[in-house]
Amino acid sequence: MKRFIIPAVTIAIFLMFFVSCYYDNEEALYPTLSNACDTTNVTYSGTIAPVMSSYCTTCHGGSVPSGGISLTSYSAVQTVASSGLLMNALTGNGVPVMPLSGTLPACKLSQFKIWIRNGMLNN
Repeated sequence: MKRFIIPAVTIAIFLMFFVSCYYDNEEALYPTLSNACDTTNVTYSGTIAPVMSSYCTTCHGGSVPSGGISLTSYSAVQTVASSGLLMNALTGNGVPVMPLSGTLPACKLSQFKIWIRNGMLNN
């Protein structure tokens, strides 16, 4: 019986030592925390403008914007957003969904909704 107990206890201690001594940084342990959707601090300059630049201004910018809709400035985006056309285009509600490459991620759509609901401030 002692033959079984001593090796079993030794293996158990060995495993506990190596399994319980795992240290790493928070980003590696909880990757979703750093990639979480920030809906608490939605601003035009920090949230909306970068999305417009990445997804929209390729077609809706320049000297001849697609559909005659330019989205290169705050005032242009604010005008399209206040008319309801922006959210309709982003969600495909009655118009072709934009961007043409496919719908925006749910997080980005939520951020647009929050920005519009909060008055479309230029902050």
